[in-house]
Amino acid sequence: MGSFSHWDPWERTSLNKDIPAGLLDKLDPVTGPDNGQMYSDFDLNSAEKASQTRANARAAAVLVPLIQRPQGWQVLLTLRTNEMPTHAGQISFPGGGQRGEDLGLDQTALREFEEETGVPQSQVQLLGKFDRYRTVTNYQITPFVGVVSGQINLQPDPREVAEAFEVPFSFLGDLANFKRESRIWQGRERFFYSIPWQDRYIWGATAGMLRALALRLVAQNTGTNP
Repeated sequence: MGSFSHWDPWERTSLNKDIPAGLLDKLDPVTGPDNGQMYSDFDLNSAEKASQTRANARAAAVLVPLIQRPQGWQVLLTLRTNEMPTHAGQISFPGGGQRGEDLGLDQTALREFEEETGVPQSQVQLLGKFDRYRTVTNYQITPFVGVVSGQINLQPDPREVAEAFEVPFSFLGDLANFKRESRIWQGRERFFYSIPWQDRYIWGATAGMLRALALRLVAQNTGTNP
């Protein structure tokens, strides 16, 4: 696997002026402490939070991959195969659980990105991270944002990824596009966020993390979950 780099906000490069407006200022440093909020699958289901959230959640990380196209910045997402043990058939970011060889969660995110998409992690420049997210499957996820540059030759791992596709960052960063929905699960109505795009149904943890990022972008994150 290739090496990777962290974004230096003091560098004066074309990337600094081209990335989505205000994004760098809204992210926490890649290797700094986790000072943000903790969101979770239970935020809209407070009655279940105490009983369902287990201790010793497994550490995990995802990458929010940004790709600059002529039509604007895009976010690369994946559709998980139906054979995956968790979140099968759902839309997600490249990512997964931390392994022993990962020196940090940033390396977890980059390793998983390369394994799932086939794109070398050396093509990714990390910009920062944002609020962690706890899932009903007991993962504590740290999301990192990175720019993917160069010739992007996607070779998704067929065991994990059924499809990879792009969604405009401007759409995903707009709070007005998020919906609050519910489904009956295990005999109980459970609420969650979604952000449908064309024929894609983005929901659950992925939508929750995207909404957390959108909240940062509009500076409306005040310590509570609207």
